[in-house]
Amino acid sequence: MKELLKQTYGYIFEEKLIDEIVQVSLLRDFNEGDVLIDFGDYIKKMPLLIDGAIKILREDFDEGELLLYFIEKGDTCAMSMACCMGDTKSEIRAVAETKGQVVMIPVSNMEEWLGKYKSWRNYVFNSYNNRLKEMLSAIDNLAFMNMDERLLNYLLDKSKINNSREIHNTHQEIAYDLHTSRVVVSRLLKALENEGRIKLHRASIELLARK
Repeated sequence: MKELLKQTYGYIFEEKLIDEIVQVSLLRDFNEGDVLIDFGDYIKKMPLLIDGAIKILREDFDEGELLLYFIEKGDTCAMSMACCMGDTKSEIRAVAETKGQVVMIPVSNMEEWLGKYKSWRNYVFNSYNNRLKEMLSAIDNLAFMNMDERLLNYLLDKSKINNSREIHNTHQEIAYDLHTSRVVVSRLLKALENEGRIKLHRASIELLARK
């Protein structure tokens, strides 16, 4: 585990902190689609993402779930961190976007390291700041963007996370993440194809480079 942590977090954490993380934490593998944190869970461990990508969803009590943001290699989830520190039930669901690995840190150590290691304190505060910006961006998308703009941003995020121009999601899966209907997604995808932004294939969506 130590080498994995050094590869991902060595430029952030000093070696003494990495050694302590190794002593108290668990390394967990996950596969695409695994639910790592669910609504209502008491979160006793905070995740540090070693590899892969995870999407964070907020529950809508009327119509399902809403995508808030993605976390990637080197990130943690500020929402789960807040639940850890406050000993409150989770208000988010964390679902694996790809396969990967995560290090789970006990909440008691998180609190201890805030006073002990400046690098940990900076990492926690920066994580809160980054996730806050992403949640504000999600709110802006809902409040000010048309659905076609939201869809295109979603496809661009997916492409970046998977490091591929090919996106292997069904129209229904995309509709679920964007909190809309499959019919709307299919219509907007066709419009984006007509504009030369994407190419629709039988089992994937290809993002085209802008000329």
